Amino acid sequence: MITKVTVLYSTPRSLSITENKFITIDSPQTKAYLVVLRPQGEENRRSEARLDELQSLVKTMGADIVGSLVIPLRNTNSATLIGSGKVAELQVLVEEAQADCVVFEQDLPPRVQRNLEQAFEIAVIDRQEVILQIFSDRAATKEAVLQVALARQEYSLPRLTRKWTHLSRQRGGMKGTRGEGETQLEIDRRIVMNRIAQLKRELQKVEGQRSIQRKSRSEGTIPTAAIVGYTNAGKSSLLNLISRSDVLVENKLFATLDPTTRKIPLPRGGELLVSDTVGFVSNLPHQLVDAFKSTLEEAKYADFIIHVVDASHPDMLQCYETTMEVLASLGCEGKPMVIFINKMDAQNDEFSVAKIIADHPGTITGSVKENEGIGELLLSVERLAHIAHPEYAFTIPHSRGDLVAMIRNNGTVLHIDYVDEGVKIRARIPRFLEKNLVPYISDGTGEILE
Repeated sequence: MITKVTVLYSTPRSLSITENKFITIDSPQTKAYLVVLRPQGEENRRSEARLDELQSLVKTMGADIVGSLVIPLRNTNSATLIGSGKVAELQVLVEEAQADCVVFEQDLPPRVQRNLEQAFEIAVIDRQEVILQIFSDRAATKEAVLQVALARQEYSLPRLTRKWTHLSRQRGGMKGTRGEGETQLEIDRRIVMNRIAQLKRELQKVEGQRSIQRKSRSEGTIPTAAIVGYTNAGKSSLLNLISRSDVLVENKLFATLDPTTRKIPLPRGGELLVSDTVGFVSNLPHQLVDAFKSTLEEAKYADFIIHVVDASHPDMLQCYETTMEVLASLGCEGKPMVIFINKMDAQNDEFSVAKIIADHPGTITGSVKENEGIGELLLSVERLAHIAHPEYAFTIPHSRGDLVAMIRNNGTVLHIDYVDEGVKIRARIPRFLEKNLVPYISDGTGEILE
């Protein structure tokens, strides 16, 4: 496979925007050598799981993996993290593998990154930069493009003196702006900071539009749910199945960056709006958490959550816990949730599945691929939807036509009858209407009425 590779070359004097030359060349697919640092006390199984995830990330990025190494780490070295001895050992392995870059699973401080690049004389990137590259490649909508651009600019700001970088710099309008005594690095930093400020302003406008859309849904006649889960758990596949739609599905990490909302029918009548969300991942770079906050908050503002767990993942419990931690950071603690353990046809660990079921009664197991457990899942989803929009029977006096109109405009009318004592209506209504209609309830408990 031949791909276009952009290499940033810098002169020996200093690294500045004017002195950099972008050279685009045809070369074989980038060859990556992977490194995982295992801290003292960590189980081999956990280290191997982190290596597996890094391999998936790098493959998704489009690189060819030519080797990997797990390095036990007793003490960290401030200059290189791994010490001069391990640097020399790794340098030999990298040269033998003819790697074009070294990818560390651990986030690298800018100083360490520069030192390792000088030692290896090839690009050294960390997991954070890999994720940023994947997001950049997959961003499609205006909001996703802005979010990724912001995250990359914030990541690159402390790394302007690197020899190899993916930062795309633009010099527009900078002629004559260099102040007396201002260094080139300061100019570079100012350009990036101005770009960050500009991206934040543009994102605020887009987020404002999303807030309006979200508010209309939250005050609408249809209950809402958000599908969440670790990346590649099968969220988009589930949405496609239950909505009979064609949301992008790929067996790759982060196939979905933008929330997609679809309307689905419920088994016993009524409808539900379901939003697909970006997949979670352990130690998601804070720049991406901040940048994708409006996207991730689809879960916060939904009436309830559908949490999809991947039974085929070798570290299933860790993935589950990571998702729960991200949800907690978004303020979703206590929000109604149904857990669906997907890919049971390729189950990896019976104990992990059993533990989640024991800790969370009502957990549903199945397989989107095999269409197993979907009927049971939809019944659970329906119950949560009805709790969010409970069903009541009302008797409204003929003089209160405004209340009848309010129910019609904001709820789902199931039956209506005009009798001598008033208007009898059976309807599902959003919770915010209850306080206005309590005096007129003739039947209903806030749960599903049989």
